[in-house]
Amino acid sequence: PGDSYRVGNRVRVYVLELRDSGRVPQIIVSQAHPELVRELFELYVPEIEDGTVEIRSIAREAGYRTKIAVHSEDADVDPVGACIGTRGVRIQNVVAELRNEKIDVIRFSGDPVDYISNALSPARIETVALYEDEGGGKRAEVIVPDDQLSLAIGRGGQNVRLAAKLTGWKIDIKSKSQADGSFKPADSGAKR
Repeated sequence: PGDSYRVGNRVRVYVLELRDSGRVPQIIVSQAHPELVRELFELYVPEIEDGTVEIRSIAREAGYRTKIAVHSEDADVDPVGACIGTRGVRIQNVVAELRNEKIDVIRFSGDPVDYISNALSPARIETVALYEDEGGGKRAEVIVPDDQLSLAIGRGGQNVRLAAKLTGWKIDIKSKSQADGSFKPADSGAKR
């Protein structure tokens, strides 16, 4: 949003498709596609290009924020550190290409509780409860300290929305005081 282009500008894009329907072929490109982020990380992070670090999931709201989950089978390699680089130089290159879009690099985990906790960073998480709905939907109820509620939700719900997209779980967030209050029996209002 808000980008303007001039003739002669160099623009990095992701090629979505090639349409050869008439005499002039059309190339359909995107700067908002999540795969653009994957390609940029492959360009600037050698460990991703050689397969040592794997990108497991990407959730993106183009122009604003991206969350990317990374994993490495090699115990000697820190996947998050590899993506960030010494003094943040690798991730700064990706951020510059994306015109200062914020990028959260999080550690992927096979354990859904850890994965959801990581995805909601930078907020601190107290507990995560997992539920399966009748229709097979996956829902997580997350409790955070009272002072972390707005950070966990993010501006306009962006943090929790991206975390849900990244993990594939529907995430409900409550503060500790909301959760404690929800388990108290309701006062019927009857007087003795």
